[in-house]
Amino acid sequence: MCKSLWNDNDASMFKTDLDLRVYTSRLLGQDPSLVLHGGGNTSVKSTATNLFGETEDILYVKGSGWDLATIEPAGFAPVKMDMLLKMAKLKELDDTNMVKYQRMAMIDPSAPNPSVEAILHAVIPFKFVDHTHTDAVVTITNTANGEDRIRELYGKKVLIIPYIMPGFVLAKLIYDMTRDINWGELEGMVLLNHGLFTFSDDAKKSYEKTIELVDKAEQYLKDQGASLEIKEQVSNISTLELAQIRKEVSILKGCATISILNDSNEAIDFSQQDIEDIAQRGPLTPDHVIRTKRIPAILGDAFKADLADYVKEYTKYFEDNKTIETLLNPAPNFAILKNNGTLSFGKNAKEANIIKDINDHTFEAILKAQMLGGYQALSAKNIFEVEYWELEQAKLKKSGNSPEFSGKVALVTGAASGIGLAIAKMLNSKGAAVVALDINPDIQTLFSKSDFIGVKCDLTSSDDIQNAVDIAVRKFGGIDIVVSNAGIFTPSENLDVLSDDNWDKSININLTSHQKLIKYTAPFLKLGIDPAIVMVASKNFPAPGKGAAAYSVAKAGQTQLARIAALELGEYGVRVNTLHPHAVFDTAIWTEEVLSNRARAYNMSVKEYKTNNVLKTEIRSDNVAELVCAMAGKPFAKTTGSQVAIDGGSDRII
Repeated sequence: MCKSLWNDNDASMFKTDLDLRVYTSRLLGQDPSLVLHGGGNTSVKSTATNLFGETEDILYVKGSGWDLATIEPAGFAPVKMDMLLKMAKLKELDDTNMVKYQRMAMIDPSAPNPSVEAILHAVIPFKFVDHTHTDAVVTITNTANGEDRIRELYGKKVLIIPYIMPGFVLAKLIYDMTRDINWGELEGMVLLNHGLFTFSDDAKKSYEKTIELVDKAEQYLKDQGASLEIKEQVSNISTLELAQIRKEVSILKGCATISILNDSNEAIDFSQQDIEDIAQRGPLTPDHVIRTKRIPAILGDAFKADLADYVKEYTKYFEDNKTIETLLNPAPNFAILKNNGTLSFGKNAKEANIIKDINDHTFEAILKAQMLGGYQALSAKNIFEVEYWELEQAKLKKSGNSPEFSGKVALVTGAASGIGLAIAKMLNSKGAAVVALDINPDIQTLFSKSDFIGVKCDLTSSDDIQNAVDIAVRKFGGIDIVVSNAGIFTPSENLDVLSDDNWDKSININLTSHQKLIKYTAPFLKLGIDPAIVMVASKNFPAPGKGAAAYSVAKAGQTQLARIAALELGEYGVRVNTLHPHAVFDTAIWTEEVLSNRARAYNMSVKEYKTNNVLKTEIRSDNVAELVCAMAGKPFAKTTGSQVAIDGGSDRII
């Protein structure tokens, strides 16, 4: 049940109106059953002194793009109250002009755009106003007799507002509805199919009024028998099917797309319901449509045909409701896999995970609403108005270019340190979702991002590699880039004393492991988006040295393996290129002691030893990572089977 997180000791640390507003906003944002990923908005009415020493009434309202869970004082837009109240009295105002004039009324031009519900916050005559999209309340309103149930639950303590578009028209409706009411008799407002407002002149009371009303709604659902019992289940969809679906969706979207599988017990249970009916009724709140689209694709065995049907239906939905709007990409943003869970699609892992989170809450709400007599969402026309709202369209037009590898999935071996770590980090910084492999168990805790995971993997073990590939595909949908980097330096031994252990160890790790990696990733690379393999070999292939037979022969084999892979995988569009690094001194094996000893052996300073090449330059791990990114990206888009040295120029190779 919903519980208050208010702490008197914590609250006592916040002295100003805005600081208290930040505190209670974060309390609301911590609970995903109240708001999700930027949803909801809060405000506080206060004062500020202007340049002329005059005191002005100011509404500090959540700014666009901020999340209540992490909001800072800078996330609140300061808007002059008198301007907002004058705007509320206008008969008409389109939303584009509303945003423009709200911004003109701000006292800080560097602040974010005020919430589209700023005018609504202004007309509520209380200091603190809290607006949430609480699951429990919206679940109740999304039923055939939802309004009656809300009235039964709260009586006259809340004002019930019929659904209307957010923005000026909503603010105007509430302004007109509340001119003659006694606000003191109200504990809140319920916006049907939208959410809950609470308010008070005291921060704690406004926050805890939300908690109280939501708790009542949750108890009501429980009392009405709307509780879920979910059994443990397993999804039977294969990783190859997941990669095939992701490939088709990426083609439809025209870009690489992260596809995240939700195979939780709850998601599988929902996918086993009458999804052709209940999943096609619309989102829990209209705000979600911007992320999820109105309905999901429903995919069975013939998923290509199912996706094609979805595109046709979405296009028809657009044609049926459009006026002057431009068609958005008609590909689905999420799909339900019959009996096997769900998929969410995003331009990156963050976006796909947001959609997944929204769906988790929506599925639960739908099933509970079904127990109250049937889930009933807003009409397609109502949802279309929000999806194609001029303000949302303006946001899409402003969105900048995505990073180079956005939507792509990269698998990097030997990624716990040195060159591999630099490669993994750089690919991720350029937008790729990265699965980093290493035999070092520290790899599992080295990364903590939703699009950057570490997997312990012995690359000489077929089982370990298959497990890592399975994790990558189930986590992100497929594989587009494989960086085969893992390797070891074996002890220097001349051929006449070369031990079997030295030879076998080098061949197993420096050659056979790369063959195994190609074997188990190739089926997914064939389904990848502009797929590429980058082999990190060694200068010891073109320029071997005495005593390095075990290492040099393995690296020669790895290079030859890459050439054959280029020939075999080229018809599937998979590019395979090799780089030969040499003398990369910022890795773990090159300690200060080792560097000093090696430099002394050549009668050089450490700096001279590091730059002992034609260009007199030092080669670092990041330099290797940059070349890897080039080989995986556009500069090498038309190149396969190539070999490039990165060594500052070696006279032995030149």
